Amino acid sequence: MQNKNLPTRYGAVAQTFHWLIAALIVTQFVLANMAEDLPLGIHKLALLARHKSFGMTVLMLAVLRLLWRLNHPPPDLPTSMKPLERMLARATHIVFYVFLFAMPLSGWLMSSAKNYSVSWFGLFTWPNLIGKNEAAFDLLRSTHQILSGVLLAIAILHILAALKHHFWDRDDVLLRMLPFTRSRDAGSEKDR
Repeated sequence: MQNKNLPTRYGAVAQTFHWLIAALIVTQFVLANMAEDLPLGIHKLALLARHKSFGMTVLMLAVLRLLWRLNHPPPDLPTSMKPLERMLARATHIVFYVFLFAMPLSGWLMSSAKNYSVSWFGLFTWPNLIGKNEAAFDLLRSTHQILSGVLLAIAILHILAALKHHFWDRDDVLLRMLPFTRSRDAGSEKDR
């Protein structure tokens, strides 16, 4: 599998970032929902500690992913896409990058405002970004929850758009991000 992006397909590094971050975000939703239903105690604190560790992992991967993307432009969008679809695709990717930073940062700030430590799987503890502040904690918790709902909605639209492209438009938008698949134009990729 090619590491670098091709004109019509994402490379292995971009695909790995995409699917690893997607899996971590799903994990984050599961952990947060599990913790929300528990009474305060050791099990809830353990789930929240894992949630924070995975959140900081998303933040670190987002930095690496953005650096990779800046040096490896994505494949061109299919010429069959309408101008509105192109604009929405670009806007969605920008919004995803904003959320990849905003979600973990708002969680980290929220924990800092409550003076709760943010550990990374018990290996080290991240410093608090702000001092203890109950009003800031309440605002950041609300912000984190709202961002979570919006991220879920955008992710669902992203998935539906990919499926629309694959099954309705019958183009390679989905295939170019799937590992171990070949685009319909695979022959021309080999020649490059």
